[in-house]
Amino acid sequence: MPLFNVLLVLIVVGVLLWLVNNYIPMDRKIKNILNIAVVVIVIIWLLRAFGLLASLQNMRI
Repeated sequence: MPLFNVLLVLIVVGVLLWLVNNYIPMDRKIKNILNIAVVVIVIIWLLRAFGLLASLQNMRI
Protein backbone atom coordinates (compact mmCIF):
# COMPACT_ATOMS: atom_id res chain seq x y z
CA MET A 1 0.00 0.00 0.00
CA PRO A 2 1.50 3.35 -1.00
CA LEU A 3 2.44 5.74 1.77
CA PHE A 4 0.26 8.45 0.22
CA ASN A 5 -2.85 6.27 0.67
CA VAL A 6 -1.97 5.58 4.30
CA LEU A 7 -1.52 9.28 5.01
CA LEU A 8 -4.73 10.14 3.20
CA VAL A 9 -6.74 7.61 5.22
CA LEU A 10 -5.21 8.82 8.49
CA ILE A 11 -6.07 12.44 7.64
CA VAL A 12 -9.64 11.57 6.64
CA VAL A 13 -10.21 9.49 9.78
CA GLY A 14 -8.74 12.24 11.96
CA VAL A 15 -10.91 14.93 10.41
CA LEU A 16 -14.04 12.79 10.69
CA LEU A 17 -13.30 12.01 14.33
CA TRP A 18 -12.69 15.70 15.02
CA LEU A 19 -15.98 16.62 13.35
CA VAL A 20 -17.88 14.03 15.37
CA ASN A 21 -16.25 15.17 18.62
CA ASN A 22 -16.95 18.85 18.00
CA TYR A 23 -20.31 18.97 16.25
CA ILE A 24 -22.32 15.95 17.41
CA PRO A 25 -23.62 16.38 20.96
CA MET A 26 -23.17 13.24 23.03
CA ASP A 27 -22.04 12.24 26.48
CA ARG A 28 -18.32 12.48 27.23
CA LYS A 29 -18.13 8.76 28.11
CA ILE A 30 -19.57 7.80 24.74
CA LYS A 31 -17.10 10.09 22.98
CA ASN A 32 -14.22 8.47 24.86
CA ILE A 33 -15.40 5.00 23.89
CA LEU A 34 -15.77 6.11 20.27
CA ASN A 35 -12.29 7.65 20.25
CA ILE A 36 -10.71 4.52 21.73
CA ALA A 37 -12.54 2.28 19.27
CA VAL A 38 -11.42 4.36 16.28
CA VAL A 39 -7.81 4.43 17.49
CA VAL A 40 -7.75 0.64 17.99
CA ILE A 41 -9.29 0.03 14.57
CA VAL A 42 -6.78 2.37 12.90
CA ILE A 43 -3.84 0.71 14.68
CA ILE A 44 -5.02 -2.74 13.58
CA TRP A 45 -5.50 -1.46 10.03
CA LEU A 46 -1.99 0.02 10.02
CA LEU A 47 -0.48 -3.23 11.29
CA ARG A 48 -2.25 -5.15 8.54
CA ALA A 49 -1.32 -2.55 5.90
CA PHE A 50 2.38 -2.83 6.73
CA GLY A 51 2.22 -6.61 7.01
CA LEU A 52 3.09 -6.79 10.69
CA LEU A 53 -0.16 -8.36 11.80
CA ALA A 54 0.14 -11.27 9.39
CA SER A 55 3.60 -12.14 10.71
CA LEU A 56 2.29 -12.09 14.29
CA GLN A 57 -0.48 -14.57 13.42
CA ASN A 58 2.07 -17.12 12.21
CA MET A 59 4.00 -17.14 15.50
CA ARG A 60 3.71 -20.13 17.77
CA ILE A 61 3.91 -19.84 21.51
